Amino acid sequence: MEKVVIDGVELYLCEPDRVTMSWVGQEELITQVLASWLVIGEDDMPLSPRLVGRPGVGKTTLAYHAGRTLGRPVYLFQATMDTRPEDLIVTPVISDQGKIRYMASPVVSAMLRGGIAVIDEGNRMSEKSWASLAPLLDSRRYVESIVAGIKIKADPEFRFCTTMNDDASTFELPEYIHSRLQPQIQIDFPERDEELLILKSNLPFADEEILLYVVDFLQAAHEADERYSVRDGINIARYALKRLAGQKGRVSPGGRGTGMIGRLKEAASMILDASASEYFSRLVDEVEREE
Repeated sequence: MEKVVIDGVELYLCEPDRVTMSWVGQEELITQVLASWLVIGEDDMPLSPRLVGRPGVGKTTLAYHAGRTLGRPVYLFQATMDTRPEDLIVTPVISDQGKIRYMASPVVSAMLRGGIAVIDEGNRMSEKSWASLAPLLDSRRYVESIVAGIKIKADPEFRFCTTMNDDASTFELPEYIHSRLQPQIQIDFPERDEELLILKSNLPFADEEILLYVVDFLQAAHEADERYSVRDGINIARYALKRLAGQKGRVSPGGRGTGMIGRLKEAASMILDASASEYFSRLVDEVEREE
């Protein structure tokens, strides 16, 4: 475990996240995130964008992908209503020898390594926790650890962003934090062709017809202003495929038999709700009318 010494205090850094997240489609959103982090002059400083959208539209994936595009280590921190200031900065733990060891948070580890810190679902976090990051998000670019008694300065290459769901948050951001988390980048549901690409990327083993039914389901749900996301669609398709693979006398993958539709309806009902499964019934009725 890598460690650094700051004012005589040893800090142990955590490892960056290495996950299989790949952004598909909507290249303009990647450009917007990267533009926020760009520094164009000696007196300029990077911005700290907030990515806002409904749950499941890929906000965390976008942030992670943008960071990896820069070739930087990316650190993900999951915010909750119980997140404390010390969780964001330095936490003391007891080592094997019974001594206190100071562990740097993902945010501080990113600061010291010149990486990307992503706070996921930042609007779940209290003002007290956000206040501890206030000097990091302006021209001062540092945090203070009361526990370790040190001030930690960010590497010039350090970048920051947060994701926020656009539903009711646990805490309302104070203005002095809100003004530091700029710009706001809005992420909406993808277009049909992009949604199909996302499904294919996440389910390369799936039959094409199942994916087409799922993307039609999602598009119909978007038009009806449902909150069903592509993540929901991936889970529906994945569970339906597992049910089809596990049942005896499996229907032909290319067929539009009741087995496939039945499993999709079952998956939608179990993963979302009973009304979600009705969208598949309507899709089948529409196909039959067209034929």
